[in-house]
Amino acid sequence: MSSDNASQTPVHNPEQPNAAAASDCPPEKSKNQDKNEAKRKAKMEKFLAKQAAGKATTPDAAAAAAPKKEKEPKAAPKPKPAFVNTTPVGEKKDMTEPMADSYNPVAVESAWYSWWETQGLFAPQTGPDGEISPKGRFVMVTPPPNVTGKLHIGHAMFVAIQDSIVRWNRMRGITTLFVPGCDHAGISTQVVVEKQLWKNEKLTRHDLGREAFVDRVWDYKNQYAGTIMNQFRRLGASYDWPRERFSLDDMLTRATRETFVRMFNDGIIYRSSRLVNWCHHMNTALSSLEVENLELTGPTMLSIPGYPAEEKFEFGVMIHFAYQ
Repeated sequence: MSSDNASQTPVHNPEQPNAAAASDCPPEKSKNQDKNEAKRKAKMEKFLAKQAAGKATTPDAAAAAAPKKEKEPKAAPKPKPAFVNTTPVGEKKDMTEPMADSYNPVAVESAWYSWWETQGLFAPQTGPDGEISPKGRFVMVTPPPNVTGKLHIGHAMFVAIQDSIVRWNRMRGITTLFVPGCDHAGISTQVVVEKQLWKNEKLTRHDLGREAFVDRVWDYKNQYAGTIMNQFRRLGASYDWPRERFSLDDMLTRATRETFVRMFNDGIIYRSSRLVNWCHHMNTALSSLEVENLELTGPTMLSIPGYPAEEKFEFGVMIHFAYQ
C-alpha cells in the first residue's frame, strides 16, 4: 500500500543533460563576440608591430646611456647704452632714433610733457571770443598737497583718478580746467623746519628771530614745492600750469580774509572764550585734529615733552578757587 508521505525515488530522464556535464562544455559564442575578439587581436598585432619598429630605430642602450655634453654657457648680453634725450626742451620729441628692442620707460616718457606744456594742450579750450563750449564746462582744483615733504603713492593714486576724469571731459569737447597747487600747512611745516634747524645748527626759531626764521621757512617751501610740481609732471597730470597756486598767494589770502569777514558779519562765526589745545612747546593753540586725546578716570601723573622724563605732572584734577 502506498502513502502520500512516502519518499519517491528520482527517475532519470535521458532527454535532460546532466548539470555537471553541461558545465564542462563552454557556451557557444555569438557572432558579435567573434567579431569583437577579432578586432582586439588585430589591434594588439598592430601595437606589437609598432613597438618592434620603434626598437629597431632607437640607438642601443649603451649609446643612450652615454653622458650628455654639457652646454656651453651663453655669453652675457652686452649692456645696453643708456638713453640720452637729445630733444630740446619744449620741442616735439625726435622720433628718428631706431626703436629699442624692449620697453624703456625713460626713453618712452622723455621730452613729451614739456612739448605738451609749450603747445598749451592743457589750457581750457574756448571759442574764438573766449566763450565756453556749448557742451558745458568742467573745473577741478587738485587737493593741494602739503609742502612738508614729497609725494607718495597715495598722491599718485588720487592724481591718476582725477586726471582720468579731466581728460575724459576734455575729449568730450567740454571746456575743461585742472588747477594745480600746494598748501603751506603752517604748523606742520614750522615743525619740520624747526627740527631741521636744531639737527643741523643746534638753533631754535627764537635764536634766529622771526624774520630770519620766516625766510628759512620760505626757502624750505620753494625747495619742496618745486619737487612736488615736478612729480606732478612726471605723473603726466594735465594741469593748466599758468594757473598754479600756493595757499599763501596774495590772491588767495585776500579771498580768505574776505570770506572770514563776511562770515563774521553774518554771525556764522564769532569770537568767544573757549578751552583750547595749547602747546607749551610751540607756544600756540593747536587744532583738535593735531592732538592726541587721552581720557583719564582720575588724578594721573604724566610726563610732558620738553621736561625731564622723571619729572611728572598731575592731570585729571579740577581745582576750584575764588578770591575774597
